[in-house]
Amino acid sequence: MEYRVTAEELKRTLASWDAVLPGRGKIHLIACGGTALSLLGYKESTKDVDLLVPNEKEYERLQKFLSRAGYERRTGYGWMRHGEVIIYDLYPGKRVYQIELLTSPLEGNGHRKAWEGKKLYLGVLNSVDWIITKLFRGSGQDVEDCLTLMRHEDVDLRTLEGRYRETAGYDTSEQRVIKNLEHFLAKIT
Repeated sequence: MEYRVTAEELKRTLASWDAVLPGRGKIHLIACGGTALSLLGYKESTKDVDLLVPNEKEYERLQKFLSRAGYERRTGYGWMRHGEVIIYDLYPGKRVYQIELLTSPLEGNGHRKAWEGKKLYLGVLNSVDWIITKLFRGSGQDVEDCLTLMRHEDVDLRTLEGRYRETAGYDTSEQRVIKNLEHFLAKIT
């Protein structure tokens, strides 16, 4: 059986990191992917933890901390500690997977607060940008996750479509990702 992490387990882990994290100032983490759905209470658990770290200096500080705490980079973005099963995918800046958001999730209404410690802050990516990151990939599970979010959140479809198309304009596979949007809109309208 595959292990999955719940929102409460993630918060406990972050609280343990928060208790021993050296340095001054907060590190801002913005949940995306299935992690965001779990934190919002729309999904029981997730198989990995997906977090944006929008500030580059905070990202570097977190990487140093994880290395000292026994975590190792296992994939391009993934960190895992020997003997544990959860991978923490940490995305620097405003890029999730290979998708670059138009603005930092730290700006304006880019996220909402989920948890805060003394040195770590955890937010959840706004619904529109979250859907964009899922639909760009466009797997069956990604579409299902988007439908789940749409059942719980009031997402303005005009805003979503406009921002999606603008984001797609910067992507090398613009036509493919636009088809993902059109397929999704046909399912919900």
